[in-house]
Amino acid sequence: MDPLVEAALRKWPNVPHCHGWLALDARGDWYMRDERVQAAGPFPQVKGSVIRHDKLREFIHRNYLRDERGGAYFQNGPQRVYVDLEAAPYVWRLQQGSPDAQAPLVTAHTGEPAQRVDSAWIDEEGRLYLACTLPSVGLAFGLVHTLDMLAAAGAVESGQWVPQSLARADMPGHFGFNRRPRP
Repeated sequence: MDPLVEAALRKWPNVPHCHGWLALDARGDWYMRDERVQAAGPFPQVKGSVIRHDKLREFIHRNYLRDERGGAYFQNGPQRVYVDLEAAPYVWRLQQGSPDAQAPLVTAHTGEPAQRVDSAWIDEEGRLYLACTLPSVGLAFGLVHTLDMLAAAGAVESGQWVPQSLARADMPGHFGFNRRPRP
């Protein structure tokens, strides 16, 4: 967490949490959802405005956390801004390493490299998810980005990742996250 954010938390410890205003889609894009967008429908049916400002996205990434009830949030100064999730708390990007590398390099949508892939999962629609260890949070669960399925297929076909089946609806309970955190 940024030192500026930690200082704001100490100065204003009781700022109310914010819900419904920020969302993360299945491709790792952030969306702002103002009152008009929220009234038009739930995420991801009505997404809102994609956040394209690099410095804002980097700030969100550095201060992206989860609470004890599995709610993903962005600590924006003294305020927790809870995140609605289309799929999972993380979106994994894969990059093939050196030619002698066994498995692709896995990086979270936040830019943080995974230390290891702990398990692989596939839902009823054939989407691939990974449970990985991240230095900042420990076990982190996320969806593999659609553009990286060729690298993922290679890891699965070679037996490096052996996906287990799990219904999409059961993933939050199994991995301790909440797709739509509310008070």
